Amino acid sequence: MADLGLEDFEDTGPHGGHDDEGDKAAADLAPVFDVPVNISAVLGKSYMSVSQLLKLGAGSVLELDRKVGEAIDIYVNNRLVARGEVVVVDDRLGVTMTEIIKSEDSNS
Repeated sequence: MADLGLEDFEDTGPHGGHDDEGDKAAADLAPVFDVPVNISAVLGKSYMSVSQLLKLGAGSVLELDRKVGEAIDIYVNNRLVARGEVVVVDDRLGVTMTEIIKSEDSNS
């Protein structure tokens, strides 16, 4: 079996022909492709009173609302767009996307 790259696939519409409407839509969006967005991967949240917060110091453990192995939330510009799992990439943390959130579900 030969290895295939993205360049081996022709950009076609749903019936195998070129999707001129899709090409036009992509061209119309081209100016937006370089707009920077803020992406956050949230491991979990914690809630406490100000007095509890003031007691925190070096070595304090902040308990989060997530269990080990539970998916983390991925936000783009403070909007929930996906969930994923934490992975190690070389010597850094990364996230493998496991679920894409539909826009009507992402307002939470």
